[in-house]
Amino acid sequence: MKKLFIMVLSVLFFAPAVFADNWGAGIKLGVGQNDPESLNDIYDYIGGKLTEGNGIFGLEVLHEWDLNDEINKLGVKVGFDVYGENEWKNPYYHTITETIYAFPLTIYYKQDYGVERWSWFAGAGLTFMKGEIEEGPETYKDSQVFPHIIAGAEYRFTKLFALGLEAKYNIGAKLEKGSYETDRSGISGALTARFYF
Repeated sequence: MKKLFIMVLSVLFFAPAVFADNWGAGIKLGVGQNDPESLNDIYDYIGGKLTEGNGIFGLEVLHEWDLNDEINKLGVKVGFDVYGENEWKNPYYHTITETIYAFPLTIYYKQDYGVERWSWFAGAGLTFMKGEIEEGPETYKDSQVFPHIIAGAEYRFTKLFALGLEAKYNIGAKLEKGSYETDRSGISGALTARFYF
């Protein structure tokens, strides 16, 4: 599945680089739904302290193609998202820490109204998510590919810089690591800053 993901990324994103004129890079900070199912069960049964990381930090690169005019665009973006850690602590047991990161690939349609105006976009894609649980000396890993949909808007302050809001919905973003399960399905929201060149 990883090879297929890389192949699709190469064809859709890097092959058209010869014709590049609408590239961008971005950074985002957001929050999203987070259900560390197994850690919640341990907390309910044993107690201790459970810290749930709902935050999301992301980086992205994108390319947009003009369609029939300069307003309607087709875009492709790939990102790297780091999710906040889930951690359970009890003085009589090992600390259990859950780390998750993801690589979303998204194709989107955008109506770009230019500088000093709002533009909007909507799209869908696939996310490759990888997670691991560290419990003392043991580490459990799992990965998953699942679909997502996005929608958002951005305000273009200059030709080079825009700030925006983005909503994303993950479908079936569930990981099983050893006997541990966690679920990042559902909605997330983020503030984005994009630099165009």
